[in-house]
Amino acid sequence: MNLLRIHTIIKTVIVAIVLTGCEKNFLDTKVDTLITQEMLDANYLSLGNLANAPYVYLRNEFTLLDSNLFAPAADEAVQTAAWGGVRLFNNGSWSAYNNPDSYYSNYYAGIRAANYFLERSVDYRSFLALNRDTVSASGKINYTNDTLNMGWYVAESHILRAWYYFELSKRYGGVPLVTKTLSTTDDTNIPRASYDEIINFIVSEVDVYKNSLQANWKTSAFTSNDGRISRGAALALKARALLFAASPLHNPNNDVTKWQRAAAALNDVIVFGQGAGAFGLHTDYRNYFLQNNTVTSNETIWAFRYTAGNWLERSNYPIGTAGGQSGITPTHNLVQEYEYKGTPDPANPYANRDPRLGFTIVTNNSTWNSRTIDESPGATDDMKKTNTSRTGYYLKKFLNDNLNLVQGGTQVHHWPIFRYGEVLLEYAEAMNEAYGPDNSNSYAYTARQALNMIRNRTGVAMPAVTVADVPGFRQAVKHERRVELAFENYRYWDLLRWKDAATVLNQPVTGVTVSKNGTGQFLYTQFNVENRVFDASKMYYYPFPQSEVIKSKGVLEQNAGW
Repeated sequence: MNLLRIHTIIKTVIVAIVLTGCEKNFLDTKVDTLITQEMLDANYLSLGNLANAPYVYLRNEFTLLDSNLFAPAADEAVQTAAWGGVRLFNNGSWSAYNNPDSYYSNYYAGIRAANYFLERSVDYRSFLALNRDTVSASGKINYTNDTLNMGWYVAESHILRAWYYFELSKRYGGVPLVTKTLSTTDDTNIPRASYDEIINFIVSEVDVYKNSLQANWKTSAFTSNDGRISRGAALALKARALLFAASPLHNPNNDVTKWQRAAAALNDVIVFGQGAGAFGLHTDYRNYFLQNNTVTSNETIWAFRYTAGNWLERSNYPIGTAGGQSGITPTHNLVQEYEYKGTPDPANPYANRDPRLGFTIVTNNSTWNSRTIDESPGATDDMKKTNTSRTGYYLKKFLNDNLNLVQGGTQVHHWPIFRYGEVLLEYAEAMNEAYGPDNSNSYAYTARQALNMIRNRTGVAMPAVTVADVPGFRQAVKHERRVELAFENYRYWDLLRWKDAATVLNQPVTGVTVSKNGTGQFLYTQFNVENRVFDASKMYYYPFPQSEVIKSKGVLEQNAGW
């Protein structure tokens, strides 16, 4: 897995393993300083290894849950297999002892790697001069380039550390805030900081270090570094953190100043994108998510990059396609959200819909991988066959067309962590809550303008949203996020931060059965696929791993209800 074109990845992984150490404690932050110091003393190259180490702990967003997308945890999808960790989320049986998304220690490992590098890079200019030629013309150029790179790495590590704290905060709320490498004499039983303290830390890290980051790797003299943290990524992280902090889960009294802070931060992203960031909407929604389009497009602010593979297609192609395993299948709940663009066709309920439906989801009687999907009785994709779709639909987004799995065909897949389309949706949400749909507050756009830019993007061209009141526009934003961002691992967290999960995730997920009448016309019947459970008394936050609570001797306070 080639995350972010990390240089000298093998050496980096070795360093990461050394940093992980053997001692298992609450934060697992104690390191074998003797071994690492010997490595450091060897030559300047070792500092580069430490600089790369914080990137190693970025998780593969394609495989967050059961080696697949996170979508079945929400109402977007159902997992075909009868087993898997997502079932614990679906039936409400997960706990502090059994959480299928328990990567608490992984995020702290990333934080530890950042802390360790930052402490050992204070005098990086002198360190980079160790055991090397800094006198000749070429030596001076190499040394200068290395010092520039290391300066960016320092700023990147601050932002990566902030990223890991954001990922922790959206799962657990307030968490222990550790900003140094803990030694063998330090007390690792550290109480939780408040949620607001974590958000303020993230904001501070971005504010202090944003101008020390490369503005745009694509247009710099260091294009080979494209994929590392940039200024746009840092600004987008700050904006997303403030949007979460302003949302009802964390802002129960609807303090409008929190929405105003989020709106201001999102405006900063847009203004930067209009200049050095060069952000814009991709002209082909379907192709944006395929192959290298994700990383070359100006819609991408920051993406995780991976080497070629076929795990995504193998997991999610229909079983009627050679090598496919059906994987996660979209729900009818989601399909119903795609608006009709024209007159409904009773004979084909999927015609004349928002084009993003066909770009995202495989529907019956549509062409996919050079064949027509037929889920009626006796057909190739008959829903009664083992491991066919449980919902009547299949996933298309992110999946390459016609990948030959039998012959071992592969293709690259890249994950957009921050993309301009999502920033515009965040902006529309924050601006509506802060100023209403049509007051720009002298910022780049009104909330309505930003939302309609998404709906009117090339190849989508949906009618403009005209609702005039704040509550109505809020619902329009929620709808647009559900459609535009489907399967991008936003839905579950949106439902939580909006405090909508108790309503939505306690409803059954639905699908359609497919049959034919006497003339061969397809008929569709909606049915409940499975019931879901969400306990509002505790599930808006993850439980801390109970083993960590015990090891902390109660200093780490468990989240309520767990």
